[in-house]
Amino acid sequence: MILCRAVAVVPMAKPSFIRAEQPYAPDLAADRTVVRGGATSRRRDIVFVVNPRGANGRTGKEWKKLLPYLRSRLGSDCNICESLTSGPCHAIDITREAIREGADAVIAVGGDGTLHEIVNGFFWGGKPVSNNDQAVHTTALGLIPLGTGSDFARTFGWKNDPRDAIDRIAKGMRSYVDVGVISGKREEPHYFINVADIHLSAKAGYYASRYKKFGNLCYVIGALQAFFGHHNQDLRIKVDDGDWEVYSQVTALCIGNAKYFGGGMKISPNAHPSSQNFEVVILQDFKWYDFLFKMHKLYNGTHLSVRNVSSRSACSIEVEEIVSSGNIFVQSDGEYLGFLPKKFSVLPGAIEMIC
Repeated sequence: MILCRAVAVVPMAKPSFIRAEQPYAPDLAADRTVVRGGATSRRRDIVFVVNPRGANGRTGKEWKKLLPYLRSRLGSDCNICESLTSGPCHAIDITREAIREGADAVIAVGGDGTLHEIVNGFFWGGKPVSNNDQAVHTTALGLIPLGTGSDFARTFGWKNDPRDAIDRIAKGMRSYVDVGVISGKREEPHYFINVADIHLSAKAGYYASRYKKFGNLCYVIGALQAFFGHHNQDLRIKVDDGDWEVYSQVTALCIGNAKYFGGGMKISPNAHPSSQNFEVVILQDFKWYDFLFKMHKLYNGTHLSVRNVSSRSACSIEVEEIVSSGNIFVQSDGEYLGFLPKKFSVLPGAIEMIC
């Protein structure tokens, strides 16, 4: 069993009350004050949620190398707690417990998958998780990109440098970002911060997750496998509670809260997590050779001028099949979420983020 281990001065861990079979979450109820020149100030409680198996174990190794720099930049002002995840959904549990105990920030250390789980940990039962001191402060979200994919960081133009990320955390500048929520029939709501997508791209992401040992090449392998047996599909969509519209021969439909997915593909170039709306990009009647000849446009974000590609803004969008097949894949932030029908909605300024 992996426990929450102290990097600086933190008290003994106590069991997580979210999911008893999971490893322990941080206890942040200890002394949070530091004295400087006779003045007393509150120490910031920062929980670093680390996926040690991310990027084929590279995340765990790189994290250990970062610890001395982390201590030097944050150790004098912060109670730092390191929580290592033990499997799927554990980051969700750690995050909820940290927020309830009044953590100043929860930092995702890993790729977009770890960030995705932590974002979902900010919510419970369709509502934001809160702490007793919420009137005084809220828990912020942070990111140290150390995974296979770090697409969300690209939207902000952040360097792929974990030390640069630690410097951002030390400065503590914050802004509110939007979060997407996905709902389906008789399902708990699910949250995403980057990009949700439907059909071919979602299927490609589903297969890519099996090949993460190959790094970013996993996205290419996943796309090739997804093409086998793929058929474009007629879909019906409703934007912002308007009338239903039919889109024929849809290859992929992407709902961008941010710009990039699939290892650097600039799929929704006009999206930003502070815009309070999605950019919805729809690819219709694409053949396999269209991707070969137009792939460079998808990566540099110039594909919106291509025939059979359309884009629109939306605060909410419902998507369903015209003829139900039950096999149109849906994913968000690279995580498989089942099949259509689904509704996607923006939660403006839902999370405060260290930026």
